[in-house]
Amino acid sequence: MTEKKPPTKSWESWVEEQIEEARADGVFDRLEGKGKPIAGLLEPYDPLWWVKKLLEREKLSVLPPALDIRAKVERSLDALWQLGSEVLVRASVRAINEEIGRANRTSAEGPLTSLAPLDGDAIVARWRERRPGA
Repeated sequence: MTEKKPPTKSWESWVEEQIEEARADGVFDRLEGKGKPIAGLLEPYDPLWWVKKLLEREKLSVLPPALDIRAKVERSLDALWQLGSEVLVRASVRAINEEIGRANRTSAEGPLTSLAPLDGDAIVARWRERRPGA
């Protein structure tokens, strides 16, 4: 694709030739999403679609710290119920509590955080109740 367009060819024929060569070489056979509908094609146009995709792809948050920590805690708790041992549950609760403490100490913008550290023993007890065969 680095070659220059020959002066004797039109842009249209040159581009079509490039596409045909790529098709013959199988370049289009391994494309992600091949054979699937284009996501969002039938949705109304959103001029900020690329920003939303970037935030989603990079797992970035635009929430104020107080709301962001609440969302993180909720996601962490959802994952915590799937852990296989009490040691892992307690370690996860400690990590969550460290995040909560950091957010409570450092939040300078947006609403204040009102999230208290989690009670590790209560979380472990709930984890035991949720275990299959408990």
